Amino acid sequence: MTNDPAPVPTSAIKAALFDFGGVILSSPFDAFAEYEARKGLPERFIRTLNATNPDTNAWAQFERNEVDFDAFCDLFEAEAAAVGHTIEARQVMPLLRGELRPAMVEAVRRCSEKLKTACLTNNVVGFNDFPQRAVAPGREAVLAMFDAIIESSKVGVRKPDPKFYEIACETLEIEPSEAVFLDDLGVNLKPAKAMGMTTIKVGDPAVAIAELEAVVGFPLA
Repeated sequence: MTNDPAPVPTSAIKAALFDFGGVILSSPFDAFAEYEARKGLPERFIRTLNATNPDTNAWAQFERNEVDFDAFCDLFEAEAAAVGHTIEARQVMPLLRGELRPAMVEAVRRCSEKLKTACLTNNVVGFNDFPQRAVAPGREAVLAMFDAIIESSKVGVRKPDPKFYEIACETLEIEPSEAVFLDDLGVNLKPAKAMGMTTIKVGDPAVAIAELEAVVGFPLA
């Protein structure tokens, strides 16, 4: 016997919230792994670096727009050097580009027809300021489907800070219990679930879409 909460009735869901990188876009972790292999760095080095002092490290400060790009590069490279490795921040940032996942894009489109939708993203620069060379083809059309886009670089807080999710709910004029939220990181889903959201962890996109379909109660493919 488990103590898992009962599924939220479909009628209670009024909004679908999507992370961007790792959900709608392919995961940047794959690109990080390729970079690490090419540079002779330990496996998962970038992810580990970003998980160390996660509220105050270079990446966190940059995602909250507390430092500019040059300062971020200096801080990020210093963090790597402090644990004995060399990293070139200006080579790492383009790895965030990713590729759109067509099936997830279609799921967003169908959700946008019946529900309120929002993109909830930790980003290091606002979507409107992102260099075009680092933009996945078709990104603008996807972003146009959302009723709201909540960007850490714009609102000054980042997932998993509960305030980030509060801003999303206030923007969409919903209660947390009326939302389903998809993210590829469990650490980002935990506070959303604690607030009352239905959460879906995205590993295999097809599995996540099937779970989302069961929650919202209409076809997504």
